[in-house]
Amino acid sequence: MHPDYSVEVLIDSATETQLGETTGFLHDAFVYNDDEEFVRHTAPFLRDGVTAGEVVLAALPEPRIALLREVLGSAADQVAFLDITSAGRNPARIIPLWRNVLDQNPHRGVRGIGEPAYRGRSEAGFEEAKLHEALLNVAFEHTGPFRLRCPYDAAVVSATLDPTENHPFVHDSNGSSRGAGPRTEVASMIFRTPLPAVPEDAERMEFGLAELTEVRHWVNARARERGLSADRIDDLALALHEVCTNSIRFGGGRGELSLWIADDSLICEVADQGSIDDLLVGRVLPPVEGLGGRGVWLANQLCDLVQLRSGAGFTQVRLHTHLG
Repeated sequence: MHPDYSVEVLIDSATETQLGETTGFLHDAFVYNDDEEFVRHTAPFLRDGVTAGEVVLAALPEPRIALLREVLGSAADQVAFLDITSAGRNPARIIPLWRNVLDQNPHRGVRGIGEPAYRGRSEAGFEEAKLHEALLNVAFEHTGPFRLRCPYDAAVVSATLDPTENHPFVHDSNGSSRGAGPRTEVASMIFRTPLPAVPEDAERMEFGLAELTEVRHWVNARARERGLSADRIDDLALALHEVCTNSIRFGGGRGELSLWIADDSLICEVADQGSIDDLLVGRVLPPVEGLGGRGVWLANQLCDLVQLRSGAGFTQVRLHTHLG
């Protein structure tokens, strides 16, 4: 065990109750520069949850998981660890993950560490991690007791990725905290703002109901040219069919499909003139008898990254499939 870390854990554990007992949803963050700072803000937090008999889960990159297992010692056996780079590669899958933990433990407090904005994401991935963090405040606003702490590597923090924008509390390097205020409005602002423009050299085609088969053949051919496996092509084809069908049903009967390559991914964007009101579309499984929403949910399960923006008279759904 790293001796310096164990000292930090003992010193900082007394500060973990400073925000009071959690009865609802408490969403906080901290920025760390090194392993020592990471441990100081996470190990006592997790240990306190174990001591209190809470359900404790840490969704982190594997190197962070290994570090916490070592520092926590035997207490690590009572913490569930999940590789966020796999389970949360598409950030839209993370809210359902936490929802499932809460649903399975209705009579216990839940405490988690989640690092969706991990180092190595693409620019689009960081933007979706930012939206995800803001949507947490919408999804769990009236849920609890649920306490979620989000680490941010200082190397990924920037003017466009600032944890104070979407976390009601952000801890500083001294262990104290400052309030950033309720942040449910941030999610709406991001969701209603169009994505960056489609590149000028992207391939495009308009479609309606009659062109759905043509869309499938067109995209499949380009996916094969780029070396996607048959299984990945099938996943993309199903996701794209669902999203295009939504455009036809809810977006005025027609849409525009754009296709290009960026960040080692094949990207397909479906745009139409419809509008989506539900900020959590695709992050909450709709009931079987419900109208709409299942297509985006399915796309989120099949694609490496899904970006969705919608406002007055526009909807964009951008599907990313990694080429590696």
